[in-house]
Amino acid sequence: MASDFAYKYVLSACAATVAETVTFPLDLTKTRLQIQGEGPNQTARAYRGMFKTAFGIATEEGFFKLWQGVSPAVLRHLVYTGCRMGFYEQLRENILGRSPDGHFPFYKAVLGGGMAGAAAQFIASPTDLVKVQMQMEGRRRLEGKPVRVKGTLHSFSMILAEGGIRALWKGWAPNVQRAALVNMGDLTAYDTTKQTLLQHTRLQDNSITHSIASGVSGLVAASVGTPADVVKTRIMNQPHLYRSSLECLTQTVRNEGILALWKGFLPIWARMAPWSLTFWLSYEQIRRVAGTTSF
Repeated sequence: MASDFAYKYVLSACAATVAETVTFPLDLTKTRLQIQGEGPNQTARAYRGMFKTAFGIATEEGFFKLWQGVSPAVLRHLVYTGCRMGFYEQLRENILGRSPDGHFPFYKAVLGGGMAGAAAQFIASPTDLVKVQMQMEGRRRLEGKPVRVKGTLHSFSMILAEGGIRALWKGWAPNVQRAALVNMGDLTAYDTTKQTLLQHTRLQDNSITHSIASGVSGLVAASVGTPADVVKTRIMNQPHLYRSSLECLTQTVRNEGILALWKGFLPIWARMAPWSLTFWLSYEQIRRVAGTTSF
């Protein structure tokens, strides 16, 4: 079991690296959008949409700044995606178990997706914290603020020096909450949609089926995960402004309205859709080439 987990861990990490690198500029755009309006001095800042924000980053900071923070993002997925995929498959095959007919019930998929996502995100939380801090460096420099972090290793060392090992898990609670919701949507939707298509249509276990299932999973994951993602990003960007995820949630709704919880939904979904498509197609093909069974 351990060797099988490690083998599939490597396969999923490879697929995630491809997907993360291709779609990272949308993640940066989403992060910038979500922190607009927070803090006492941000109310007068003009709100820009997804495309204007991305164009502004490219023109004001430089084209390659759209990939600022990609190193910890890839590092995060080497940990996070490898764990979540491995945990989910172990839960499905060896712990929760399939039905006698080979079907994995929907409620078990929801439970397994939430558990796998939460556990994986807790392990990978330090890399997520570093990624968000690096993504915000470009905006800090434009505002004339001093440089906060110079790179991935510098960010890790600075966090350790200021707060010790526990500081690396600052904001872990909204991180884990968001990951549980996203994976309830992503893993559950992909697995369930794929099973349904294979059992009730003439579609085969091929790229067409994988593409349809990945499209459904991306949309569901973005819908259920955006509010938790907004809270997570704000807490990690300004950890001293909020005492808890609940306080961040209530302040956001009170100051900006309920729809602020879906701020950045378009870039989240626009990123999750190609990320999900790239990841699942890559992962299924890598598994096939590696000689292992389809997910």
